Amino acid sequence: MAKKVALVTGASRGIGKASAVELARRGYDVAVTARTVADGEGRDHSGTVKQVDDSPLPGSLAATVDEIERAGGAALAVPADLLDRASLGAAVATVLERWGRVDVVVHSGRYVGPGDMDRFLDTPIDTIERQIEANVVAPLVIDKLVIPGMIERGWGMIVDITSAAGYADPTTAADGYGLGYGMGYGVSKGGFHRVAGFLDVELRDQGIYSFNVHPGLVRIERIAQLMADMGFDDVGASPEVIAAVVGWLATSDEAPALSGTTIEAQYFCHQRGLMPGWGGPTFNDNHIAYDQSGAVLARYEAALPRP
Repeated sequence: MAKKVALVTGASRGIGKASAVELARRGYDVAVTARTVADGEGRDHSGTVKQVDDSPLPGSLAATVDEIERAGGAALAVPADLLDRASLGAAVATVLERWGRVDVVVHSGRYVGPGDMDRFLDTPIDTIERQIEANVVAPLVIDKLVIPGMIERGWGMIVDITSAAGYADPTTAADGYGLGYGMGYGVSKGGFHRVAGFLDVELRDQGIYSFNVHPGLVRIERIAQLMADMGFDDVGASPEVIAAVVGWLATSDEAPALSGTTIEAQYFCHQRGLMPGWGGPTFNDNHIAYDQSGAVLARYEAALPRP
């Protein structure tokens, strides 16, 4: 029997990378896509129109492929840009040519750049259009390409890494420095958040299962860099916590019963004991409390720089 194949977007770092490695550990061959192919490549990841931060972040498709192979899985890097539909089509076509199938898609990639932390009147409309293209349309492009094959085989899974920004108002207005989030981010994640429910209603009876996985505050490389600049370490859960939930969904006989729902990943991981020894989602190692929307409270808010 052919091994199942997973395709993970945004897999050069963070939740995408951790999920790809976890799926390999659980027996999947894993195709990974992102823009960053080699270590040291810089991209504008400032989140605000007020400045450009293109300093390199740790992580690349090459590094993820190495970790997948060390975990015992076959890996395939298929570079693509969520803002380039042709590149997405080419990436999926390469996976299908190489392995003949895609059984699980993990949509972890999203738009990263100016507008994510800017107020509406400061955000150009074309920036909001890019956010919607990357965060809503790009996943749909991939889904259109892989779901027909899933239906033919009678089983498939779509895992959408969502955000509370898609279903809750910010607790404070965006300030461009990490507190609050921009309308473009929230509107685009809101559209993305609605996809899993529609797919479940239309396709569950054909063996296709769809989930929203809400990660909460996670210690991805960009967040770690931002926090380090303000003197904080280890803010948020590790990406491996979210990856443990993704791996469980892709392999558990109990997962189909949750299709169409939003899974609060940190709470789910803790309640199910998917990460033995992890203390749970309420506090990180510095005892900085945070809520389910991922807003860091107390010391974090007090420490944020102001314009």
